Amino acid sequence: MRNPNPNFRNNTSTEKSFKSLRSLSYILDSAIPIPGTNYRIGLDPILGLVPAAGDYLAAAFSAYIVIQAAQMGASNGTLFSMVFNIIIDTLVGTVPMLGDLFDFAWKANTKNIALLETHLDSAGTNKKANWGFVVLLLGVLLLVIIGITTVSLFLLGLLIKFITG
Repeated sequence: MRNPNPNFRNNTSTEKSFKSLRSLSYILDSAIPIPGTNYRIGLDPILGLVPAAGDYLAAAFSAYIVIQAAQMGASNGTLFSMVFNIIIDTLVGTVPMLGDLFDFAWKANTKNIALLETHLDSAGTNKKANWGFVVLLLGVLLLVIIGITTVSLFLLGLLIKFITG
């Protein structure tokens, strides 16, 4: 008989998916050591150096982790916290220079993997995600990204108008 609340580490499929997400998180947040320090960065802050597109690409990778977490049975609360981490990363990441520095320290994907692991360790994998809620969360994330783009383009237009007279 199947355990009604199995530990995810005993579920080969879930554990394999989790390891894959952890690897992606590592690449995005911690894969590159900074010489002479114990600090590591990943592709996320490097992508953030590419104006606009880099932050959006990093947010897309982070959203993929959320979708996979939902498929693995993460609770609505866990998914909300994960998307909130991405929104903070994306919002602050768009501020020139400050956002780049913030990206080096705020490791949203690492935080999200820790949230997912805590949830899976405590709750098992027998819960189904509320996909309506997942779509709502990802829609909010998309609206935040569109809003950031709109405000950035508006401010850029004002700056150009100010410079050119």
